Formats: sequence, structure tokens, C-alpha cells
Amino acid sequence: MPRAMQPVYPYRMDKSRQTSEERAFAAGVLRAEAAAVGGLAESLDQSFHEAVSLIQKCADSGGTVLVTGLGKSGLIGSKISATMASLGIPSHAVHPSEAAHGDLGRFRPTDTVICLSYSGETDEVVNLAAVLHQDGLPIISITGSKHDEAAEGDGRSSLQRLATVALTIGNVDEAGGSEFAAPTCSTTAMLAMGDALALSAARRRNFTDQDFAKRHPGGSLGGLLRPVVEALRFAVDKNLPLIPETLTVLQSLQKAEEAGRRPGAMLIVDAAGKLSGIFTDGDLHRLILKDQSQLHKPISAVMTKKPRSLPSNALIRDAVKMVRERRLDEIPVVDESGKPIGILDVQDLVAMRLVKD
Repeated sequence: MPRAMQPVYPYRMDKSRQTSEERAFAAGVLRAEAAAVGGLAESLDQSFHEAVSLIQKCADSGGTVLVTGLGKSGLIGSKISATMASLGIPSHAVHPSEAAHGDLGRFRPTDTVICLSYSGETDEVVNLAAVLHQDGLPIISITGSKHDEAAEGDGRSSLQRLATVALTIGNVDEAGGSEFAAPTCSTTAMLAMGDALALSAARRRNFTDQDFAKRHPGGSLGGLLRPVVEALRFAVDKNLPLIPETLTVLQSLQKAEEAGRRPGAMLIVDAAGKLSGIFTDGDLHRLILKDQSQLHKPISAVMTKKPRSLPSNALIRDAVKMVRERRLDEIPVVDESGKPIGILDVQDLVAMRLVKD
């Protein structure tokens, strides 16, 4: 092979050694970022509660929380804004440079602004904050250290001076040591601070699982938060006959077959129509193998009594939890009086990709 065509391998090392060192390096990165977030938990003060109050007041009054930052901070700001929106807090991300070219029209007197800049001196962010400060909009800043010994005056950054509430993530050493300078620990800490603000504000506003479900109709999150009654393929008065305790096993099977396609279990009810037992296909299989004459026994004698069930107001996530913890394939769903309204088959959850077959 001509010299110019030969591959170049500037980094040669025993593969196992390389893997070991790389794993150690990656672990150091993760520990550094974890430490940055852990430091935030220990440093929360009254300023954090004041920031949450500003966000709550903004959302309650019909305002919008606008989040801005430049570069990596801007990307983190977009995620913080998306989190707030998903938690019922109207929010948009705004690019600080675009704001100076027309997007200032997005800001209203009822809005609150979150400005991100680790140094607190990012020109575009500071200039935007200065304009909004003059207009009287509440500003929450998230920056690095609160005090800079080398800075003039009180040691605060320009962005902190303009802020209504100044939050800090402290002096953060980026992961990777001097080998890399990319924002890592600082942006992770900013993101964590933004998540804490969003979740705390949502908690104050009594944001519920039902509210969350309305904003996440798709994906696994939406599936888990759907009411369980929406997932019932087999429902009473539709395609699920209820089996009286007085019938024999054979009579029960005949009655169940009248509905055509059926789930993998029969629901047994007492004289008042309340759920008293369940009899699964697995139970039937074991019964026949043991003694076929038991087909003529009352179903009440061989059923599983007082089976676990879900109330009609349960969510899909409750069913998933029951399937995983109890290894159930069929779950009865009952109304407030204990009468069955349907049965949830595990295959329905498999089809929704919420549990594995």
C-alpha cells in the first residue's frame, strides 16, 4: 500500500487497558455531574422559594414564563421551558439575539423571564435582561457563583444585578478536567435547577396526574395515565358475561362461550352481582388434568375467591404495577359497589407496549 494510503493510528493501546481507562474516565464525568447537582440540593435558600412564587404568580395570572440563554445555556433553557409547559405552566424559549430583532413582542407585562448564563455576563442575555428590567418584568437569573471576589462593586454579575431573584449553581468545575472545556457540569446543574423550579411550581398549583395526562396523550407516559376503563376490550353488557356462583364449571364455560371471543378468565358474581371470584384458563387446564369430573362441580368450589381487582377510577399505570408485582394475566375492574364492569387482559398492556409479553 502506498505510504499516503496507509491508515494512521495515533492512539495505540492494549484494548482491555483502553476499555478500563475509558470506563474510569466516563465514571469520573458522571460523578462530577452528580456532585454538581448534589451541591445544589445543599445550597437551596429563600431565593429559590421566591423564584417559585414568581413562576406560580405568572401562571395563575395567565402569563407566560419565557426562558432565554445563549449556546448550551439556550438549549438547556429550551428543555426547562418544555418541562414547564408539560406541567401546566405556559412557557416558551426565546433566543436572546432574536429578541433584539423583533421577538421582544413576545414579552408581555404579565410574563416572567428566566435568564441563563453561567458567567452572568453573556452580552446578548444581559442586554435583553436590561430591556426587560426597564419594562418592569420579573426576572429570575440562573448563573454561577453569587459573588466574584475579583469583580467590581458587590461582586455580583451584571445579570444578577438586573434580576428580581438571583439563583446560583455555585462555582462548578466542568467534567473531564483541563482536557476539555465544553459545558458539562454547569449545564447539568442549570437543568436540575430548572426542573426543581418547574416541579415545585406545579406542586404549588396542585397539578395532578390527570392534568399531566391531558398534556401527554401520546407515548408511554400518555398510556400509563389513561383511565383503565378506556382500555377494556371486554366489558360487562358488551362482550363479557358474568357467571353466577350457582352454575357448574361446565355451565359456566358454556355461558362464557355465548359471547364469542372471550378473555382468559371468567368473572364470578354472587347473588347481589358483586365480584366474588375469578376462574382462569389456567385454572381450567389444571382442573381437567386433575379430574374431569370436577367440571360438574359448582364454579364457586374451584374459583379463586376474592381476587385482586382495580376500581373503575384506576389508571393504566395501576394495572401495569399490579401485573408486574402480582404476575396477573387478567385483572377485574369493579365499580364503587364491587360489581364488575370489565376485565383487563395483560395482552392489552402488551399491545400498548407497557409490559413485555
